[in-house]
This record gives sequence, C-alpha cells and structure tokens, in this order.
Amino acid sequence: MDDAQVDIILKKRGVVSKYAREQVNDTDLSRLQPGQWLNDEIINFYGALLLGRSDESKENPPKQKVNGSQVLNIYYFSTFFWPKLKEGYEKGRLAKWTKKVDIFSKDVVLIPVNHSNAHWTSAAINFRKKRIESYDSMGTRRDGVFKACALRAYLDAEHRNKKKTPFDFTGWVDHSIDEPQQENGYDCGVFTCQFLQGLSRGDDAIRFTQRDMPALRRRMIWEIAHAKLRDDP
Repeated sequence: MDDAQVDIILKKRGVVSKYAREQVNDTDLSRLQPGQWLNDEIINFYGALLLGRSDESKENPPKQKVNGSQVLNIYYFSTFFWPKLKEGYEKGRLAKWTKKVDIFSKDVVLIPVNHSNAHWTSAAINFRKKRIESYDSMGTRRDGVFKACALRAYLDAEHRNKKKTPFDFTGWVDHSIDEPQQENGYDCGVFTCQFLQGLSRGDDAIRFTQRDMPALRRRMIWEIAHAKLRDDP
C-alpha cells in the first residue's frame, strides 16, 4: 500500500467516499488518524464493504478469496441495531430491519456493539457453528452480549415472525476466545472492524495485535476512500 496515497486522501475535504447507503467525509476519515476513537460512520461504511464483498462473492465465488479464506455469506447490522435490540423485538420494530433479507439463510450475522459510548465490541450470530459470539479487545463487556440473552431472544422472535415457529437452539453455545487486547483507550473501533473482517471470511485465527493498529488504520483509510477491501495480507 502506498503511504503517499493515504496522505493525499487525508488532505481531501468534504465527502471523501460513498458506498451503498453509506458515506464518509474528511472529518469522519480523520477518526482513523492515530489516537482517535472511531464513529458510527466509519464502522458502518466498513461493514457495508464487508457486506458488499459477500454479495459479490455469491455472483463470482472463484475470485472471492481473502488470504486463502473463503468469503462467507454474511449479513451486517449497522451500529444502530444494538440499541434497538435492547428495546426488544416489538418496541424496537426489528422485524422491519429484515424485510428484504432472510438472516437464517446466512453463514454469519455481524453486529458492532457500542457500550454506553465508551467502548466498541463485536458480536456475531454464527449459523455455521451454532454460536452466539462476542469479541472484545478489552475483555470486559461480554456480559452485555451473553447474559442479557438479547441475541437469543432476537433469534427466537425473528424466527417466529418470519418462519412462524420457535427457533431451535439445540447445540447452540456462547463463544468467546482470548482475543488480542488493546493497550490504550481508543483503538477498540479498529479492533472491532478487524474482528468483523475475520468473521466475514470464516477465519478462526486472529491475525493482528495492538502493534498492527497504526498500519491497519492507514489500510482502512485506503479501503474506505477507494470503497474497496484489499485482499493482500
């Protein structure tokens, strides 16, 4: 990746990139500079890129490999889904979020989670492995995903709404790992995006640590500006 290109991108003003329903401007993109906390716009733009790559892979699977891993059939819920989820299926009007998609046909559903505007983590509904998953670069907020049972309640309500039967949780487990940890108070959003990236390609091995954050921030600047995920390691 050409660092000079990234420097040029960072000098742009106004709207820098658009993709699907998402767009970022120079103020948003500056959040990917060192020491900055990511906002909804950056995370949702990145999520849209992950979803777009997945949709493209269904049309052209032989060419959609990422570092030797197969791109999965995913769905991405925006950062605004989790607050609605906490309100409950009916009150949050969650049935409308999936009017045009059958989440039960997906390999995995990706969900970024904002904890009280203080920390980003990643959650996932992994249909391939029958797991509710949580990835937290501080290792402190999993209870908010697991103990509340919010995702299990959502799955059951969604299945009853769309399939007219209760969801069968036979064999389903909560899952987390000893993921790499951040060593500051601001890189959680980058960790979250990279956890979602790995989940989108079924990659059980986490290939980054805190020391990779500066390079990953610059990589994300390039990807968002070009509205394209890079396939190189």
